[in-house]
Amino acid sequence: MFFKIKSFGLTGLNAFPVTAEIETSRELPDFQIIGLGDAAVRECRERIKSAFRTTNLQFPEMRVVINLAPADVKKTGTVYDLAIAMAISMTQGWLRSCDPTSTAFIGEVSLGGEVRGVHGVLPMTILAKSLGIKEIFVPEENAAEASVVEGIMVYGVRSLRQILEHFSNIKRIPIHPVFKPNISAYTSKSDLCDIKGQELAKRALEIAASGGHNILLIGPPGSGKSMLAKALPSILPKMTFDEAIAATNVYSVAGEIDPENPLITERPFRSPHHTVSSAGLSGGGTIPRPGEISLAHNGVLFLDEFPEFNRNSLEILRQPLEDGKVTISRAAGSVTYPCSFMLVAAMNPCPCGYYGHPTRKCTCNSKKVAAYLAKISGPMLDRIDINVEAASVDFEDLSSGKKGEPSSAVRERVQAARDIQNKRFKNTDITCNAKITPDLMGDICVMTKQATETLKKAFEAYGMSARAYDKVLKVARTIADLDRSDIIDSKHIIEAIGYRTLDKKYWSQ
Repeated sequence: MFFKIKSFGLTGLNAFPVTAEIETSRELPDFQIIGLGDAAVRECRERIKSAFRTTNLQFPEMRVVINLAPADVKKTGTVYDLAIAMAISMTQGWLRSCDPTSTAFIGEVSLGGEVRGVHGVLPMTILAKSLGIKEIFVPEENAAEASVVEGIMVYGVRSLRQILEHFSNIKRIPIHPVFKPNISAYTSKSDLCDIKGQELAKRALEIAASGGHNILLIGPPGSGKSMLAKALPSILPKMTFDEAIAATNVYSVAGEIDPENPLITERPFRSPHHTVSSAGLSGGGTIPRPGEISLAHNGVLFLDEFPEFNRNSLEILRQPLEDGKVTISRAAGSVTYPCSFMLVAAMNPCPCGYYGHPTRKCTCNSKKVAAYLAKISGPMLDRIDINVEAASVDFEDLSSGKKGEPSSAVRERVQAARDIQNKRFKNTDITCNAKITPDLMGDICVMTKQATETLKKAFEAYGMSARAYDKVLKVARTIADLDRSDIIDSKHIIEAIGYRTLDKKYWSQ
């Protein structure tokens, strides 16, 4: 007998269809799985045999060969267990009511016959729908995640016995209701109104949040750099549904989905420690998994104590910051993960932290200061759109009982500016001003004659690179959006240039 059951596999973030083909013959009992599977796939034989015994199901006493097609694509993990078990059940006549052409199965089978959760269910379900699959059976703990996809019936399965009773019409498994997300802005315990002073830094954060720009905060210890960064999520704009799906795909593959809230509706905020390895930051492993930069996709990557990070790790960020994706190559193949994130970095100006402080003396000599700042390379600095100084806070500001502007008010302005950008970039892959491509710069960043003259003088005076020129224009475009201006004026250019001069103060020593 010969039957086919549909399933899906995963390479990186890309799902691909897999067909479990089964052929049985009346020869000496044997059970073989072919199709370029790894050790976890080969071990499936023992898991399924045991699951059948403990569930009091008769395993066929004949030669059974399972082929996972396409046979030339490597299969990894336990995601195919349920499809293989269903293929065997098909030969026994237990799935008479199943239409194998429009039904797919995903999940791991335990020795006791339970169906366990797997990673990457969301991208596999999205592909299933696009291929015309009408019903998909997934582990119960993954059902909410799969139900994010509309237009496909999702069934959450607890055990082999339950799924066989379903197809025998003894007890049907209910269809999991479609998950209806509430796309909202990030709700954060930190609020800008609780941060004393730092009005310039707050303004810079508002601009960065509005346009998705990378930002560097530099200042002495205790000036509030970390507090400012941690309050940033409270002013971030709402995620679009497409952005939420893209971020959730990454978390699904990484196995970090919350079963109660399966869709990532708040922009991710990742803050790895400075001891993180290069693989931990960019992703990697024998089977490449997403790193911190991919987990920050469509959100924020906060690197506190910026110069303390390993130099190689920081340099790895350079290409992903430009391309919005990272490719991890291994002997078994390569995978590409998205990583379109907003970089927020914070650092002291020197090892002791008080270089340039108005009242406290710096204990570092010039060589120490230069060596410390040199940990951040020129090309890395060039990729940061906004540099802003978080100066020490005055006593009057700290002792004042007056609260600053709340995050809710700032978020309204940020959302208004991002709405302008969403409308501007509709039907494109661009999500914010920071991602404007070179071919669109001339059409989108239109300047007045006076603004052009101002930028020309700054370009020559500061010896800007071509990248720095583009960064200034993009930041100016965001400032103009905050002013609801269609054309970039000289005041927008002047403010944007002000956020590119801090490196001259510290790194030109």
